[in-house]
Amino acid sequence: MLILLIVVILLIALLCAGYVKAPPDMAFIISGIKKKSKIVIGKASIRIPFFERLDKLNLRLIPIDVKTSNAVPTADYININVDATVNVKISNEPDKLRLAAENFLNKNTEYIASVAREVLEGNVREIVGKMKLEEMVSDRQKFATLVKENAEPDLAAMGLDIISFNVQNFVDGNEVIENLGIDNIVRIKKSAAIARAESERDIKVAQANADKEANDASVAAETEIAKKQNELAIKKSELQMESDTKKAMADAAYEIQKEEQRKTIEIATANADIARQEREIELKQKEVAVTEQALEAEIKKKAEADKYATQQRADAELYQRQKDAEAKQFEAQREAEARKAQAEADRFAKEQEAAGIRAVGEAEASAIQAKGIAEAEAMEKKAEAYAKYNKAAVAEMMIKVLPDIAGKIAEPLTQIDKITIIGGGEGSNGVEQVAGNVPAVMTKLFESMKETTGIDLADIIKADSYDAAVNRNITVNGLDSVNLVVTDKKTE
Repeated sequence: MLILLIVVILLIALLCAGYVKAPPDMAFIISGIKKKSKIVIGKASIRIPFFERLDKLNLRLIPIDVKTSNAVPTADYININVDATVNVKISNEPDKLRLAAENFLNKNTEYIASVAREVLEGNVREIVGKMKLEEMVSDRQKFATLVKENAEPDLAAMGLDIISFNVQNFVDGNEVIENLGIDNIVRIKKSAAIARAESERDIKVAQANADKEANDASVAAETEIAKKQNELAIKKSELQMESDTKKAMADAAYEIQKEEQRKTIEIATANADIARQEREIELKQKEVAVTEQALEAEIKKKAEADKYATQQRADAELYQRQKDAEAKQFEAQREAEARKAQAEADRFAKEQEAAGIRAVGEAEASAIQAKGIAEAEAMEKKAEAYAKYNKAAVAEMMIKVLPDIAGKIAEPLTQIDKITIIGGGEGSNGVEQVAGNVPAVMTKLFESMKETTGIDLADIIKADSYDAAVNRNITVNGLDSVNLVVTDKKTE
């Protein structure tokens, strides 16, 4: 069952693949199995695939321009050239169509046209040689029919039909065709000239008679016109007099009537003015009402429009503020996050810096502490030493600096290069006065030290001892047995 179904499907596929349908202007030629090929025009058919082939022939008209390549002599030995247009096609008749298939299958229309042109040109030459020039020129249809009848068997043997044959022109190089009509042309021109002269003569005679009759009629008409014009002038005078009389009466009546009309018009005008003013007042009242309504409507519309615009602007501003607030909030968040990150970084840096500073501070504090302890211990030792000092020690210290003090006091004298002393007072010279300033200053110094410290250096210096007198070594009793040695600058 399956195999049968497969076979049926294959048969249907083959039939579909072999289905062909030919248009009316195309001939399908199916060949292969039968000895005689099958021709399909304008209908459908079946081609067995792989066993039959399909070829096509174009049945459309093929226009051909047939011209003799050189001059052809006629029966009366006049050389001419012939120009004609011909339409041929592949015949629909089965026998001719098979001949066309044998000759032109799978050929293009240019090839078919070239073959048919050669055949037609040969037939044109043959018919030109059998006819006289005057006969061909006067009866072109006969020439075309003869060429067509002569060429049809040759083209039919190829499977072609001649649909139309039209002669376009006959041309000769000796102007024979033009001269054939000279006699007729001259005769026709002569007859035409005679007819024209006779016509012009008759026209002139008729024109003269018409002018005479017209002149007589014109004189009679002018005489009659003059009479009628005189009668018309008299009649016009009579009518004018009658008209003037009636006009004067009419003018008087017109003035009377005009006065009456003026009064009536004035009254009507006054009434009309009153009515017009009343109407204007009424119209103004209506205009005021309309204006008030328009203004009210305009103000109302404007207020509604302003309200709508204000509301839209408020909504837009609210939306903008919301967007701005959201943007600012987003920026603030980003800025806060940035500041937080910066703060974290700064905090870390500060922590590191603080740790470094703390370490440095601790080191400096340790150093300062050690230095302070050392200084405190030194000060404590110094304080203990100072506490052990008594007046003898103080005196010793003061005696040690006396030479320096005396040197400082005398130092200005060392800066003097030259002194000029003029005179002196009370039996003394100037040198004594200058030299005596140093002891005086020292005396003042001893007195100041005695007042401030209670130590009298003069008594110490004046001590009655050999060392005090010679070596300036002074032993003072009552100063915890401390020997104060005062060295004179001279003994050094």
